[in-house]
Amino acid sequence: MITPDGIEAAPPHDPQFADVLSVDALRFVAGLHRRFEPRRRELLAARRERDAALRAGGTLDFLPETREIRDGDWNVPPPPDDLADRRVEITGPTDRKLVINALNSGASTFMADFEDANTPTWRNVVEGQRNMIDAIERTITYDSEVDDHHYELDEDTATLIVRPRGWHLDERHVKVDGEIVAGALLDFGLYFFHNARRLVDKGSGPYFYLPKLEHHIEAALWNEVFLHAQDELGLDRGTVRATVLVETLPAAFQMEEILHALREHSAGLNAGRWDYIFSTIKCFRDRPEFLTPDRDDVKMTVPFMRAYTELLVRTCHRRGAHAMGGMAAFVPSRKDPSVNEQAIAGVREDKQREATDGYDGTWVAHPDIVAPAREEFDAVLGDRANQIDRTREDVEVSAGDLLDVAATPGEITEAGLRNDVAVGFQYISFWLGGRGAAAINNLMEDAATAEISRSQLWQWIRHGATLADGRTVTRDLVREVLDEETARIREEVGEETWAAGRPDDTREVFERVALGEDFPEFLTLVAYEKVD
Repeated sequence: MITPDGIEAAPPHDPQFADVLSVDALRFVAGLHRRFEPRRRELLAARRERDAALRAGGTLDFLPETREIRDGDWNVPPPPDDLADRRVEITGPTDRKLVINALNSGASTFMADFEDANTPTWRNVVEGQRNMIDAIERTITYDSEVDDHHYELDEDTATLIVRPRGWHLDERHVKVDGEIVAGALLDFGLYFFHNARRLVDKGSGPYFYLPKLEHHIEAALWNEVFLHAQDELGLDRGTVRATVLVETLPAAFQMEEILHALREHSAGLNAGRWDYIFSTIKCFRDRPEFLTPDRDDVKMTVPFMRAYTELLVRTCHRRGAHAMGGMAAFVPSRKDPSVNEQAIAGVREDKQREATDGYDGTWVAHPDIVAPAREEFDAVLGDRANQIDRTREDVEVSAGDLLDVAATPGEITEAGLRNDVAVGFQYISFWLGGRGAAAINNLMEDAATAEISRSQLWQWIRHGATLADGRTVTRDLVREVLDEETARIREEVGEETWAAGRPDDTREVFERVALGEDFPEFLTLVAYEKVD
C-alpha cells in the first residue's frame, strides 16, 4: 500500500485486517513520525555516547542538574478510577486466545504486550492491533481447533494497558517519506488512533506501559507524543496515563525525573526486574567487579536489587504514584503437582515481600498465579485500593547501594551455564518462529530473561570467569555445552519440531549475541534481521 502523501505500508496478511491499516490511521502514524523521529534518533545517539562513557571508565550517579526536581514539592495526579486498584496485573502477548484468557483471569489489569513478549512479525503486529480493537468493543472471540473450545469475554474483565515497543526498535514494514518508522510510534499510533476515543466513551482511557527508558529525556519525548496525539484527536490532555518500567540501570538514578517528565500523564513506575539485571550487566560489562553469579542466584533480595526495589516504592509514594512489583514468571505444570506446590510457595513469598515493602500491585505471567498473588496483596491492602499513602521515609539509598553488584552471593556453576545456553537457544528459536513468550522449564521466558542468559555468557567469557569446579569459561567451553544442549533438545522434541525451529538461524543469532567479540545492544535487533 502506497498513499499519495509519502506513506508506504506492507499489506496485511489477511484482507479482513485492512481497516487496521486504513489511510487515516497511517496518516496519523506518519504525523508522529515526521514530528518525533528526528528527536528519537538524537536520543538513541545519546544512549550510545553514554554507553561509550561508561566503557571508558565512567559511572552512574544521581544527576546534579536535576536536583531541583528531586527536592521539589510536586505530585502526579491521582489515578483514574479503573487504575486505582492494580494489585495483580497479568501480562502477555496480543495473541487472540491469550488476550481473552488474560482479560478473564481475575487480574486487576492486563498488559497487552507488543514488546518483549511479542515477535514483531508483520502478522503479529497487525493482528495484535485488531485484537485490541475487538477486545475493547467486546466482540473478541476464539474457537480452538485443539481443544474444541469457544472463548469469549466474561462480564467482568481486567482493565487494558498496552506496552508498545521501546524506542530502539524499528518497524520496517512501514515507511514515511522513504524512512522506516519506529516500532514504538507505530504501536502507539495505531492503538491510539483506533481506540483512544472508544476507551474514553466506555469510561476508561488509553493506558500504556513504557519500556526500556534510559533517561528522563526519553520520557519527555513520550510526553510530547502524548500531547500531540491528544490534541490531534481532540482529547483532553492527561487522558493518556503511562506507567514506566524502571528496567534499565540508568533509569534507577532518575525515577523522580521520569515521573516529572510525564507530568499529568504519569501513572507510576514498575520494577522491571529481569531487564534491570540485564541492563546492569550491559552497562558495566567490561568491569570484572560487576561479574554476576548464576542467573537463579541474582534474586530480588540481593543488595543491589533490594536497593533498587525499595527506592522505587519510596520515590513513587512520595509523588503520589503507583509502585508496581516485578514478574512472577512461573507457569504451572499440568503433569507434576509437586513442582507447582513448591513454585507457588515461592511466588507467595515474593509477593508477600513486595506487598509488605509497600508495593501497590505486582505482575504475573499465567492466570493460575493470579489468585495466590492476589491473596498476598489482599492480606496487606485489605479493602484499600492501594497503599500510596505509605511513603517509606525510612528508605535511604545511595548510588553505591544501586551499584553494589559485587555483594551478590552465589557461584558460577556448570548447571547455571547450561541453563543460560539452553534457555537462550530455545527462546531465540521460539522468537524466530513468531512466539515472543514461551514456557521453558515451567518459567515464562521472554526477551528480557533471554537477555540475562546471553549477557551472562558474554560477561563470563569476557572476564574468564571460573566455574565452581575450577574450569574457565571460554568460547570453546560454551560451544561444547551448546552442542550438548542442542543435541538433547533435538532428541526431546523430535526431528520435525527441531527442523521447524530454524536451528541454523537460531544458532547463528545465539553465537552472535552471546559469543561475539562485540556486545549487541539487544538480541532482538540481531534476530529481527531474520524475521519475515
